[in-house]
Amino acid sequence: MDKLALCEANNVPLTPITFLKRASECYANRTSIIYGKTRFTWHQTYDRCCPLAASLLSLNITRNDVVSIIAPNVPALYEMHFSVPMTGAVLNPINTRLDAKTIAIILRHAQPKILFVDHEFASLTREVLRLLPFHDSQPHPLVILINEFDSTTNPSSKKLDYEGIIQKGKPTPSLLASTFLVRNENDPISLNYTSGTTADPKGVVISHRGAYLSALGSIIGWQMGIFPIYLWTLPMFHCNGWTHTWSVAARGGTNVCMRHLNAQEIYKNIELHGVTHMSCVPTVFRFLLEGGRTDQSHKSQPVQVLTGGSSPPAIILKKIEQLGFKVMHGYGLTEATGPVLFCEWQDEWNRLPENQQMQLKARQGVRSIALGDADVKNTETLESVPRDGKTMGEIVIKGSNLMIGYLKNPKATSEAFKDGWLNTGDIGVIHPDGHVEIKDRSKDIIISGGENISSIEVEKVLYMHPKVLEAAVVAMPHPLWGETPCAFVVLKKSEEELVTNEGGLIKYCRDNMPHFMCPRKVVFFQDLPKNSNGKILKSKLRDNANALVVKEDDPGSKKVHRENVKHVRSKL
Repeated sequence: MDKLALCEANNVPLTPITFLKRASECYANRTSIIYGKTRFTWHQTYDRCCPLAASLLSLNITRNDVVSIIAPNVPALYEMHFSVPMTGAVLNPINTRLDAKTIAIILRHAQPKILFVDHEFASLTREVLRLLPFHDSQPHPLVILINEFDSTTNPSSKKLDYEGIIQKGKPTPSLLASTFLVRNENDPISLNYTSGTTADPKGVVISHRGAYLSALGSIIGWQMGIFPIYLWTLPMFHCNGWTHTWSVAARGGTNVCMRHLNAQEIYKNIELHGVTHMSCVPTVFRFLLEGGRTDQSHKSQPVQVLTGGSSPPAIILKKIEQLGFKVMHGYGLTEATGPVLFCEWQDEWNRLPENQQMQLKARQGVRSIALGDADVKNTETLESVPRDGKTMGEIVIKGSNLMIGYLKNPKATSEAFKDGWLNTGDIGVIHPDGHVEIKDRSKDIIISGGENISSIEVEKVLYMHPKVLEAAVVAMPHPLWGETPCAFVVLKKSEEELVTNEGGLIKYCRDNMPHFMCPRKVVFFQDLPKNSNGKILKSKLRDNANALVVKEDDPGSKKVHRENVKHVRSKL
C-alpha cells in the first residue's frame, strides 16, 4: 500500500468551475439562463464564459488577483462565477445595498485590479472612486461597465464594456484546457465580505475545494434533482448565492434572473417559467404574504424553498406553504461557504399534527454531508451539551468547506478557529434526534434575574398573534432583574388601527408563555431596521431599548409608539 502514489490521473483538484464544462457537454441545448427576453443554453453560457476569461487574462489578470463586481442578479454576475476563477483570479461580489463609504472600505481592503459595474450603479461607483485614495502603490481598479442586452448605449473607444470584452476574447485550445484546472484546490475562488453591522466588514476567503464541497452538499441536503428551474430571489453576492450559482450548473438547471425583487415579479416568474426552486431569507416571506396570492396548497408540485438567516416561526411557515411553497430550513454563514445544516424531513413526522410539523420545520437541522462535524458546546467547559433539546451552548462546526480565513486579519481568523472549531456565535440546542435548533445569537440572549431568555422563543409567540406581521425582541434595562424583554412590532397594514395599545399584546404574551419571558414594553414600528442582507438590526433596536426605563410593576403603558426608522431597506 505504501508504494502507491497519487498522479495526474487520480489526483485532480476539486473546483466548481468544472460544473460549467460538464453542463456544456451533458446539457448543451438545455436553457441555462432566462433574463427577461434573453435566453442562453449551457453551450452558449460556456461560449460566453471562455472568451470572458481569455479577455481577463489579456488584461493582465493573474493568479490570486481580485476582480470585483457590483451588480444585481443579472447574467453577467452569474457568468463571472465561472469566468473569473477560470483565470486563477478571485471573484469579489459586492453587496449592492451598501453605501459608497462601505463599498470604498471593501475596495481599499480587497485591492481589485478590475471592477465590473452594472449600469444601474454607475453613479454610486463614481462616488465610491472619489472616496478611494489614488497613488502608484494602489491605483484605482479598471472599471468595466455592464449594460443591458438591448441597450442602445455605445461605449466610447476608450471605455470597456462587458459584452465588448466577451466579443474580443480569443480562447485558444491550450487556454481552454488550462482554464478548467486549478493548481491547488485550496486556492481562493471568492472573497465575500460580511455585513459589517458592528464594525468594518471582514473579507472571507473561500477555496475552490470549499465551494465544490458546499455546492454538492447543498444539492444533497436540499435534495435538488436534475434540471431544476431556479428563481434567483437570493442575491448572488450573498455567499455566492449560498453556492447555488454552482449547484444549478451541476444539475443542468435553469437560472431565472431578476434585476429587482418584489412579490409581483416573483409570482409572475414562477407561473411563466415553471419555477421549481428558490432560496431566500425570511424577510422575503413578508413580501410573499403581502403579495395578494390566494391559497395554492392544492398544487401537486409546490416551489421548493430553502430559507435561512433566522428561524421562521411555525405560523409563518404554515401561511407560506398555503401559498404553494414547500419550505426547508437551513443554517449557514459566510465563513461556512453557505448552508451547512439542513432540516432533513423524517417520514415519521408526516403522522404528526400540522402545527407540530411546522415547529419541526423551523429547526436548523442536521449537518450537511459535506461538513466534517457540528456540535453544540458549553462555552466554559467546551464539552458537548446533552442532546435534550433544552441545554443551550454555542454551535460550532468544522470541515474542509469552511473559509480559509479572513483576508489580512490573522487575529480574527485565529479567534474564529479557536479550539479546533469554527465558533459561530450562535446559541442553540441539540434534540435527541440530532437536529440542531438555534435559540439566539450569544449577544441577543436576555438574562433576567439570572434566567436566560431566548429572544427567538418570545418572537415565536408574537408571530402567532393574528395582527403581527414582524417582531423582534431585545433586552432592555430593568431596575430589579437587570434585563427584561422589549418587543418591537410591525402590524399588518389592515390591522394597524385595530390595536390601540401595547397592553393587549403584553396580555397575549402572558397568556401564552411564562411571565418572566414576557415583554415589559412593546414599541410599534412601521418598518424594522434591517441590514443590507435583509436581517433585522437588533443592535439598533437595543439602542432604542436602552433608553427605556421600566418600573417594577409596570405591565406596559397604553400609548402606541409610531416610529419610522432610517435604515437600509432590504429589497429581498
